[in-house]
Amino acid sequence: MLNKSYMIIIITLISISFLFLQCGNSNAEEKANNTSTADSASVKTDSTSGDQANSGDEKKEEDLIPVEVTNIQKGKISDYILLSANLETEKMADIYSRVEGIVEYIYKQEGDAVNKNQVLLKLEAEEYDLAEQRARLNYEKQDADFKRLKAMYEQNLISKEEFDQADFTTKTLNIEWQQAELNLSYTRIKAPINGVIGERLCKPGDRIQPNDKLYTVINTDEMIAVVYVPEKEMGSVRKGQTAFITSDNIRREHFSGNIKRVSPMVDAQSGTFKVTIAVNNKKNLLKAGMFINTHIITDTHENAILVPKTAIIYENELMSVFVVKDSVAHKVVLETGFQDHEKVEVLSGINSGDKVIVIGQAGLKEKTRVKIVSERENTFALSIDEAYKGI
Repeated sequence: MLNKSYMIIIITLISISFLFLQCGNSNAEEKANNTSTADSASVKTDSTSGDQANSGDEKKEEDLIPVEVTNIQKGKISDYILLSANLETEKMADIYSRVEGIVEYIYKQEGDAVNKNQVLLKLEAEEYDLAEQRARLNYEKQDADFKRLKAMYEQNLISKEEFDQADFTTKTLNIEWQQAELNLSYTRIKAPINGVIGERLCKPGDRIQPNDKLYTVINTDEMIAVVYVPEKEMGSVRKGQTAFITSDNIRREHFSGNIKRVSPMVDAQSGTFKVTIAVNNKKNLLKAGMFINTHIITDTHENAILVPKTAIIYENELMSVFVVKDSVAHKVVLETGFQDHEKVEVLSGINSGDKVIVIGQAGLKEKTRVKIVSERENTFALSIDEAYKGI
């Protein structure tokens, strides 16, 4: 009986132990599952946080304003008197025939270059050729007679009056022969100067008279511009002073020159005085009659800080630029000195090497964050040193 009771107690203890063991395993698995879930959630949270951070950086990058900048440099800039004029040629010749005749050949056309004494056209010359031959024969006959009479005069066989008359006739016929030769040469019409044919006003077969204009020849190596300078500038202008020429129709070209003549008189009505500027035209780009701008240099500043006009913002009478430092645009109001058509001298506020915005500055505000997408080399059309080398 005791043994049976003892067996029941042992079985009961074993069952209880087994139940406790199963509960422990179940709690461990649940805890492990909870830990795994927490770790997964943590990884997901970290991943999401990283994506959000990258997205924020990209968004900040996209918010930057793209701009183009240039580095500020030092250079030379000049002050000048700007006046407009039409170009003229210093050397020009209208060509007329000296004899009457019919045009036989034309050798030169408009635009052709010619040298001095080069034949431009030829007239029919038969009549002048015959006249020259007749005059030569008359002279040669008279010259032979004169030599015979001279020998007789030396032997006192004729009077001095007869000798003098023969001498006079011989000289007269010699002059007539020379005139006939000259008229024959005039049938070949030549250029009086080096240059270019500007106009041709005749054609083969035309009968021309001595007062008919046939050609215009212009020398384009040196052009002149006549300008009228205000009286107040009289102390700033002198003969030999440097100048240069620009044209709206010939971009990025400067033509050197200097003041050739200065009138000592002031026009009472206009309050101006006449100044003639010689212009170097070795490239042959300038044409007579062309409208140009003359720049008479009155003063020059060396090693000036130069800002391109493309960078400047105009507000009423003030000029300002945006300087980029550490990706931030700072607005700087300029104190300016000399300026020309493409650059401005800055007296304060800007230093050499600063980066100023040349594209994208419109509408910017102070301390706007920007992104430099391009950096432009700070070069101008032509340095003033090259532009106004005197001729």
